Amino acid sequence: MVSNQVLAARAVTGLCIVLGALSATLAGCAHHPPRPTETVAPAAASAASTAEAAPAPAAMTATEAAIEAAGSPAQSSSSESSSAASTTPAEAPPRASSAAGMIKSTAPLHYTVKRGDTLWGIASMYLKDPWLWPEIWVINPQIPNPHLIFPGDQLALAYGTDGHPQVGVEQPSAARYEASRYEASREGARLEPRLRSEPIASAIPTIPYSAIAAFLSRPTVMTSEQIRNAPYVLAFRDMHEVGGTNNEVYIRNLTASENARFAVIHIAAPLRDPDDGKVVGYEGLYTATALVERAGQPAKAVLIDPARETLRGDRLLSTDTHETPANFVPHAPASPVQGRILDVVDGADLIGTYDIVVINRGKRHGLEAGNVLAVLQEGDTVRDLFRGGRQIGSPPSFPPRVKLPNERTGTMLVFKVFDRVSYGLIVGASDTIQVGDLVATP
Repeated sequence: MVSNQVLAARAVTGLCIVLGALSATLAGCAHHPPRPTETVAPAAASAASTAEAAPAPAAMTATEAAIEAAGSPAQSSSSESSSAASTTPAEAPPRASSAAGMIKSTAPLHYTVKRGDTLWGIASMYLKDPWLWPEIWVINPQIPNPHLIFPGDQLALAYGTDGHPQVGVEQPSAARYEASRYEASREGARLEPRLRSEPIASAIPTIPYSAIAAFLSRPTVMTSEQIRNAPYVLAFRDMHEVGGTNNEVYIRNLTASENARFAVIHIAAPLRDPDDGKVVGYEGLYTATALVERAGQPAKAVLIDPARETLRGDRLLSTDTHETPANFVPHAPASPVQGRILDVVDGADLIGTYDIVVINRGKRHGLEAGNVLAVLQEGDTVRDLFRGGRQIGSPPSFPPRVKLPNERTGTMLVFKVFDRVSYGLIVGASDTIQVGDLVATP
């Protein structure tokens, strides 16, 4: 028979063995942490990084960090657990090289958004082709307004283990939360119309709004429907035939309150689509702003801010610009698009950066605000005067014609779309751009 003392000793020994095994298991877990997920988040979890994984220097570019990480297997391994310096691991698949080709060599690992920045400018800082921004932008659903970028937001560039670059918000700004509270207050303010609040800071626009603000209040292309339904100048006071600064005019078919403002537009030449010869709009010339003095039929207004003489029959259009969003995301059209530049605002002969143009493509062709199109100079057609390495005798007998390739001269961002025409802003020009040049899906 076994004594109670022996049983007790055996129980203590068994418990020690179990505790020892459990301690060894826990120690093994501590030495072998779980591998990170396939996608490395952009530096949002830097506080959880191991102490020995030091972040990359602030002055280091994304490409330099990737090269450094690839050069040292140990360093590459540690960088997988350090989101502050997340780079392409040494064992990344071949996709890494093609994905890295999207990123500029000078792209910063970290960037703090400032007032005056635009989405196009930030995308240009990171990407060789800024319209590819949706390919690398990673939203964080845990922060307010994840699709927008606010002044003060800290952005971070990281590379997943598959080599694909990602940019996201590393540290949200206070302005982001203020904007969220403002949106929430608007919902509550509907119960009390007398309350009004405005955000302290708003999201950055896609393009410099100043480049299109004046145009939006002074449209220069009108459709046939707009011309038919728009109020028009009926007559001038004191029987004047033309109007200028501070001249009073009478307006027909205008329904507006006192002090309302309207752009006065003179209808000029029709714009024809070169594809089918049909009129897709009319060139409109801004003449002045009409400030309503008295409502009625006809209404009475005074002309201010004149740019040229106002004539009887000139149309009035609202200067309200709320229809054009400022925070659309640049992206390629959903389907292939090819058209031509029909007109340029202000009638310039040569078109450059931040000039506004009109193209013969619109909603029916699948365009929407935010679409990016390449501007192309159409290649000439020349005759091939050579055969077998020698020039054909003079005069040549029906030498074949050869079409030279189109050459890219710029980039256009669509910001306002109608049925058959659209307005676009030239956001980059590498060569001369003229009316008649091609626009196409990049």
